[in-house]
Amino acid sequence: MIDSKHKHLVVAFFMTLLMSCLMSLVISIFNVGFDKNILNIWFKAWSFAFVIAFPAAVLVSPIVSKLVTLVLRDENINIKSRQSI
Repeated sequence: MIDSKHKHLVVAFFMTLLMSCLMSLVISIFNVGFDKNILNIWFKAWSFAFVIAFPAAVLVSPIVSKLVTLVLRDENINIKSRQSI
């Protein structure tokens, strides 16, 4: 098993694995249709997409975390403000 301190990498790995799989399939079908060779075309596209997507996800995850923090409301702040009223 992988140590929980590496959770962000494991999440990024599985997220990019599944997203690159789905998106490369959709884009491959969009570009060539249901060709008899679609599985080979899709697998080639998926392997390339994942190699790019995983490092990209690891690199942008700190920026995404900061954006999420800006967008989400902190429930503790709401509780403290209600208690002071």
